[in-house]
Amino acid sequence: MASSTVRPDNEDHDVAARLLLSSAKLSYDPTVDVDWETPLDKDFHGQCPEWSTLYGTAYWNEMTEAQRKELTRQEVASIASTGIWFEMILQQMVLRDMYAKDPTDPRFQWALTEIADECRHSIMFGRSSAKLGAPAYRPRRAVVELGRVFKSVAFGEAAYAAILVAEEVLDVMQRDWMRDTRVVPFVRTISNIHVVEESRHMKFARDETRRRLARAGRARRNFHALVIAVAAYFIVTSMVSPEVYVQAGLDPERACREAAANEHYKAQLRSSCSGLMEFLASARLLTRPALAVYRRAHLI
Repeated sequence: MASSTVRPDNEDHDVAARLLLSSAKLSYDPTVDVDWETPLDKDFHGQCPEWSTLYGTAYWNEMTEAQRKELTRQEVASIASTGIWFEMILQQMVLRDMYAKDPTDPRFQWALTEIADECRHSIMFGRSSAKLGAPAYRPRRAVVELGRVFKSVAFGEAAYAAILVAEEVLDVMQRDWMRDTRVVPFVRTISNIHVVEESRHMKFARDETRRRLARAGRARRNFHALVIAVAAYFIVTSMVSPEVYVQAGLDPERACREAAANEHYKAQLRSSCSGLMEFLASARLLTRPALAVYRRAHLI
């Protein structure tokens, strides 16, 4: 589909053209590729237990196995809802970036392909949350409003690096979920679909970030390094809503307190971000202020 538009003298066009070809060869339709009809089997977890915010805490040790499974199902539904929220931000940033640009350019065509992927992913996540018996989890109102501002003003490397931050963290989680037989089968399928398709999105985001930074001066680079870090902080801290503990029948105050002090979960987050931090360092986006924000979010 894209080979006719490849411009071999331009590496950026070549990357986008290769991504278009890859998408044509391997993409999914969640409406038919996910088993939506089989009733939810509550003998399974919603995610790997080790990714639970309470795993390894005293509260986790007191919970029954049924409570642990319900908690992981609610947590993965919350992560899916946060994913929908951010994917809607992503779509608007990419559309704004491509507005009135050359439609014959493979980069333009890839951007629209990515948006189409994200639309399918958001529907898939919404249906998965419903199947898991979860409510519509949302970030705090203040975070939603900050997201509204970010999607309206972020440009260049800030937009694409923020996309990369969100997708990299979820990618590592979902690679674990899709391989774990303790996880309910339809979530494993969803995780596999998202990992395959988002790998192309992350490739494009890395290339776009590098390309935009090539023209950035020191002041712009330092400013966007902090903007990206702040966006990462709010994305990661919004993944699991405190409401999941209520839905799982737990004491929310105790659960929030123990989750906030859970060193195991913090270590999981840091390990999931090791590759991301290497990329940001190579792009000179780990300034001192940015590092302070990443440490506060337990990403480094």
